[in-house]
Amino acid sequence: MEEKTEELRDIFIDVTDEDTVTERQEEGRGSLADEQSEADVEAGIRSVLAEMHERYEFDTALDDDALVGVVRGYFEGDSDTEIAEAIDVDRRTVFRARLDLQLLRDRDTDAPFELSDLRGLLAEDVPVAEIAEELDASESTVRRYRRVVRARHEARKVSDRFRAEFEDQFTDAELSEQMTSDVKEDGLEEATAGMESESDVSF
Repeated sequence: MEEKTEELRDIFIDVTDEDTVTERQEEGRGSLADEQSEADVEAGIRSVLAEMHERYEFDTALDDDALVGVVRGYFEGDSDTEIAEAIDVDRRTVFRARLDLQLLRDRDTDAPFELSDLRGLLAEDVPVAEIAEELDASESTVRRYRRVVRARHEARKVSDRFRAEFEDQFTDAELSEQMTSDVKEDGLEEATAGMESESDVSF
């Protein structure tokens, strides 16, 4: 069968005087699907951002283009420093933006004091300076973890709904790409099966 396939290929090359058609066809394969997937992800993120803007007042002044970058970087596993470099802002701004978006990391809660103690003092409306003295921490540290506590509180009030909706955009895109890949593979198998059937015919 390999000999017959090779003969057919040689005939094709002789007739068309071209042996690079397959390579050129492969160059653009999947590009349209990739572009559609990227556009769908961004549109989905912006839709969730619109919901959050209606519900909350953000601590940062980042526009939606930058916030999309924060969301993408977060779910792609980038650090705050890497995200900051990508959207041309400082790392502290990315941290505050993540909390605006309720996208917390595990280490965000690694405070030098018990967060439950901080929550209690915040509930009593104790001034930051007094909280810092009570918890033996700097005022900047208290303000940092106050943002974390508030972000966690807001996220829990909606059962982490917005984080889940952001994550869904990337999950849906991956599923779409997988389905496209499966369809292509199924089609290739059918086409290959047909060619193998035809190649059984004796010359």
